[in-house]
Amino acid sequence: MLEVLTNAPLNTVQDLGRPRAVSFGVSRGGAMDRDALALGNILVGNTEDSAGLEIVFFPFKIRFRKECVFAITGAPAKVRLDSAPMPSCWSINARAGQTLIMEAPEKGMRSYLTVSGGVDVPIVLGGRATDIKGGFGGFEGRGLQKGDLLPCGTGSLLPLPPSGMGLSALPLLPDKDGVELHLLPAAEYSEFTEHAQACLVEQPWRITTHANRVGYRLEGTMALQTRQPLSLLSHGLLPGTVQVPPSGQPIIQMADANTCGGYPKIGIIVEPALGILSQMPPGASISFRMINQEQALAQARTHRKNLRMLAAQIAATKPHILTQ
Repeated sequence: MLEVLTNAPLNTVQDLGRPRAVSFGVSRGGAMDRDALALGNILVGNTEDSAGLEIVFFPFKIRFRKECVFAITGAPAKVRLDSAPMPSCWSINARAGQTLIMEAPEKGMRSYLTVSGGVDVPIVLGGRATDIKGGFGGFEGRGLQKGDLLPCGTGSLLPLPPSGMGLSALPLLPDKDGVELHLLPAAEYSEFTEHAQACLVEQPWRITTHANRVGYRLEGTMALQTRQPLSLLSHGLLPGTVQVPPSGQPIIQMADANTCGGYPKIGIIVEPALGILSQMPPGASISFRMINQEQALAQARTHRKNLRMLAAQIAATKPHILTQ
């Protein structure tokens, strides 16, 4: 069991979401950086989709009420277990009564805490993720508060050295500026002018302060315009969809994406890039590069292969220090 020692309304329980519930008008939800959560679960011996904590509000403190293995992944927060510092992408055995303190990372936006057995909140609509908009899932359908007691599933301690184990080479986090995101043309791509299609990939875009789990609004020098005014019925949306409202400034749907909307869609960002985007702060600059379906599928296969190789490497090298 985990005892929350600080109010943290933006910190939530997340797993990999509810993809099967989208047809009922429920957002997929889940971790914004899915790879970071999956890696954390691998490090503590869980399945990749086990629930953990997504942490965006710092400082954050918890107390372990029972022994468990835990790991910190994602943005490299400054972490101490009692008074001992702990690196990111690292797993270690915690004793009952020990306190974990996490301070804001210098790079990245979201850190993830995973524990052996997972955070054992009830399954709602096929998942444990917190849906803040709907007020369900996670722990009482809300962000975490001081005094919350989060149940953990049954896990086993690992034969780790006292200092723990992890990755000696950390997964790369995005720089503040200049990250290139790959996207595919979406349904209304051809409805945009050639100038708009060129501007989409040739000019930089700034992430505005209107950026949250639902969507990231972007701002560019040149607005994107359609060839003629469009009147569209509301249609289905998924995380990664790039919509263009009348302002011509794109909106990227994120993990808690709306399930339908009527703005024209110019592109859809490939899944691995969404985790990178989720770690970028407001004010950061991004650019787009258009790819085709074959390239996107190849990237997805490579991405899954790399994650499986990492899982096999961790399983084979316990309790030794790992390299990537």
